[in-house]
Amino acid sequence: MNYTFGDIVVVEGNLIGVVVKSWVHYDPKYIKHEVYVREFNSIKEYKEKDMQRYMVRHKYLSDEEAEYQRNAILGR
Repeated sequence: MNYTFGDIVVVEGNLIGVVVKSWVHYDPKYIKHEVYVREFNSIKEYKEKDMQRYMVRHKYLSDEEAEYQRNAILGR
C-alpha cells in the first residue's frame, strides 16, 4: 500500500483529498482507498493507481502546479 490514513492526495486530475480509509480485498492488487474530497464535500472511493501524492499546498492546482506535480511524481 502506497497511501495510509491522513495522506493528502490528488485525484481526478486536480482535486485535493485526504485518505480516510484504506483496504485490500483478498488479492493485494485490489487496493482501494476512501478519500474525502473537499470539492464534493464527501468521501469517494479510488484505486491506488488513480491517486497521486500531493506536492503543493493550495485548494486547487493551477496549470503550473499541476505540471510541477506531474514532474515530481515522475522524478524530473
